[in-house]
Amino acid sequence: MNLLSYLPSGIIILNIIFIILLIFFERKDPTATWAWLLILTLIPVLGFILYLFIGLTPKKRNHFLRKQRENDLKELNFGGETGIMDVDNLDFDDLEKSVIRIGLRCEKPSVVGYNKLDIYTNGRDKFADLFKDIDNAEKFIHASYYIIQDDNLGDEFIHRLAQKAAEGVEVRLLYDKMGCRNLSRYSIHKLEDAGGEAVPFAPFVLDINYRNHRKNVVIDGQIGYLGGINVGNEYLGLSSRFGHWRDTHLRIRGESVDSMQYRFLLDWNFASGKDIKRGEYYFPKKEFEGHSPVQIVSSGPDSKETEIKFFFLKMIYEAEKTIFIQTPYFIPDQSILEALQLASRSGVDVRIMIPGHSDHPFVYGANNSFVGQLLEAGARCYSYSRGFLHSKTISVDSRILSVGTTNMDVRSFKLNFEINAFIYDSEIARGYDEIFLKDIEHSREITTEKYKNRGWTMKVRESISRLLSPIL
Repeated sequence: MNLLSYLPSGIIILNIIFIILLIFFERKDPTATWAWLLILTLIPVLGFILYLFIGLTPKKRNHFLRKQRENDLKELNFGGETGIMDVDNLDFDDLEKSVIRIGLRCEKPSVVGYNKLDIYTNGRDKFADLFKDIDNAEKFIHASYYIIQDDNLGDEFIHRLAQKAAEGVEVRLLYDKMGCRNLSRYSIHKLEDAGGEAVPFAPFVLDINYRNHRKNVVIDGQIGYLGGINVGNEYLGLSSRFGHWRDTHLRIRGESVDSMQYRFLLDWNFASGKDIKRGEYYFPKKEFEGHSPVQIVSSGPDSKETEIKFFFLKMIYEAEKTIFIQTPYFIPDQSILEALQLASRSGVDVRIMIPGHSDHPFVYGANNSFVGQLLEAGARCYSYSRGFLHSKTISVDSRILSVGTTNMDVRSFKLNFEINAFIYDSEIARGYDEIFLKDIEHSREITTEKYKNRGWTMKVRESISRLLSPIL
């Protein structure tokens, strides 16, 4: 008998075995498990290949567990960070204390430091200051980016780093292998030939998940940059596809730069295989004395807990007046969605702002699907129409503001390596709320009536995207 006749039966048997194994290994995340079961059932062979590329296989899980154990050991080398660990006897209100304690009691405690802050809402202002700070660097420049494009801005960024390396400044560039897939080897060699170091973050070959989504720059241990703006012409608003690019980024001067440095060195050691230890050289006494309390929090697939999501949840549940959220990807898990629904039904002014168009397939449909559920709960939702909204912020009661790399989606909560700053300064939070309200003037409100009257093609798109949302 022809062996090919057994092929369909063999595929079915192997698929059933794989489904059983999947249920066993993914038992901690039933929503993702059901999404993968759907894919494996509908497209058996292709579904298996997709899982190898983007799923959390046992090999990957063990790899992250090893990274977690290595981070625990390296904490002994780095020592503690500057900042406050005891908030009970300090001048924080009850809301601030309740959120701060989440970080102090997480797997990796995050302290509170005092800083001077600058907030950028566009790439031009951010890179004008960043390039000045790079040019003025005297000791070291540590930069981690998810995307560095091979374009004019990318060339200028690499050129300035290479210049400082040639002057004898320590330059280390950590770039995500997938996000920087368009970055040429010429650019990397240019930096290395000048004396700098460049290392790709690539935990697994041919894997499109588990990306280092952090944008984290530390200069001389005195200045830090953190937020949503990557390196590329589109972030300057020069893309014909996206037009004006609305984003949010921070410049931090003060104690919390140590937390950013600590995070960079852990990531660098993991990606490079080297072991840079803590010392006064990388954690110097701070030249700037600010008054804005900041808590730097990071999370990723190597964490036992979803730390940044915990912070978001606590902020939402403790809100009494307002919750303002900007995110390019609004694909929350059930806990975040229900918290926002409950807040809105309790009388809190919940407002969500998403882009008017998406930069990824399926995301626009998924965004709309979840927005519809919030509209039913009484929340107000807006579609930013001036250009592309890439800002990742959440503000509560004009008292606490979070700015960082974390989107309001499952990918950022569980799959990506992220970093956020939580700012406990009512003046800054109020200032950002004014920016949010100004952005509403460039947005279209998504009313319940408009949502109900959407076309059938959008309804189909939403349904498909919603099924795939746990793995988007």
